[in-house]
Amino acid sequence: MLELRLVQGSLLKKVLEAIKDLVNDANFDCSATGFSLQAMDSSHVALVALLLRSEGFEHYRCDRNISMGMNLGNMSKMLKCAGNDDIITIKADDGSDTVTFMFESPTQDKISDFEMKLMDIDSEHLGIPEAEYHAIVRMPSAEFARICKDLASIGDTVVISVTKEGVKFSTRGDIGTANIVLRQNTTVDKPEEATIVEMNEPVSLTFALRYMNSFTKATPLSNTVTISLSSELPVVVEYKIAEMGYIRFYLAPKIEEDEDETKPQV
Repeated sequence: MLELRLVQGSLLKKVLEAIKDLVNDANFDCSATGFSLQAMDSSHVALVALLLRSEGFEHYRCDRNISMGMNLGNMSKMLKCAGNDDIITIKADDGSDTVTFMFESPTQDKISDFEMKLMDIDSEHLGIPEAEYHAIVRMPSAEFARICKDLASIGDTVVISVTKEGVKFSTRGDIGTANIVLRQNTTVDKPEEATIVEMNEPVSLTFALRYMNSFTKATPLSNTVTISLSSELPVVVEYKIAEMGYIRFYLAPKIEEDEDETKPQV
């Protein structure tokens, strides 16, 4: 028997909005410690890892480890029927092939329940090793979303470079080039507006903006985003979810070909 009651139902709605375009079908794994998901996108380029710890739920009952395969598009349709202030309860019986979402309005005068069929999804869990990153950038999530959106109008890839001076986002395309530099800035009134750069050694890596702009759909979940970079590892773009967990996106860097090869033939 599984029963999870989340008072801040809007969190679950935002989580689904963040991942449903990247991942079509995925297994939600439920254990005594929390509600989690790990899935690759359809082209096997990006990985998403989600964790909602059991302490963040008002009521959390999970008698045994259970894996529920869901189509995220369908799940999102159901969650869209919940109001932003609704309390969301997820229920599933042992051995059942359905999951029930129950939405209660804050005043308890409206209760809806939606039942959805579960799917059998083959998925291998990838062990994500804890790594020491060469550089870690913490910055306002809205600023990161704005930079990715702006650069995507000029080029297809973004080069993220971290030096002592700060972090630089650059791109080049047919119409020209763009460079955006953020200096470390910790003297702001509100800590969530700070830009903090921790650097052990300089890094410069290239990523597809299409994926970065998909990751920034998680912006409503958190005021800040943490970007962890290392020269031989995928970047980790992490958004904290209130006090109860995180959503992390992993993306392998693009290997730059020789400059001459990338120039269009005249």
